[in-house]
Amino acid sequence: MPTGKSETTRKKVPKKKATTTSISKKIKTARLAKRISLDQIANETGFALSYLKDIEAGRVTPPVGALLQISKALQIDSGSLLREQSPAFKERIKAYTKRTENYAYETLTPGAENKHLSAFHVTVETGQEHSGVGYQHEGEEFNYVLKGKVQVIVGDYVNTLGAGDSLHFNSGIRHQLKNVGKETAELIVVIYSP
Repeated sequence: MPTGKSETTRKKVPKKKATTTSISKKIKTARLAKRISLDQIANETGFALSYLKDIEAGRVTPPVGALLQISKALQIDSGSLLREQSPAFKERIKAYTKRTENYAYETLTPGAENKHLSAFHVTVETGQEHSGVGYQHEGEEFNYVLKGKVQVIVGDYVNTLGAGDSLHFNSGIRHQLKNVGKETAELIVVIYSP
């Protein structure tokens, strides 16, 4: 029986890494196809060169804000980085949430290349938040809470939202999302990029 358990564990590990590797490969492939250097991406996004290298190598799973900035710099549809081909999409989202230990997101606007709006279904586990100091990206953001209780910190201002509440803000200001409730929170996040 122990052999069966270790085989199950071995099967799950590649599955989790597959999503990261898939995103990493898509970013690197798009960048090389367009003959864009990492230095150019760093200048367009403000991300450190080492962070971008870690993303392309699959060592780091970038949050949705970072993916939006990278896809804009590469002039590709952000949905193409998030789109999953597998019929077991929900299971992969669960694995992704567990791996990043903060949130999972699913694009609601696949194929929206060259569009200004991107919509996502975001799931944040209890007590989880964006890691680091927060995110910012040019444009505007609209959050609508479907379930749970979250804090959206915009600059120094803390907004506490429950199910049915919404918030529209300047996404150029550093912002952070945190689940402060006792259940998994679900949101619709719509991002406008000029």
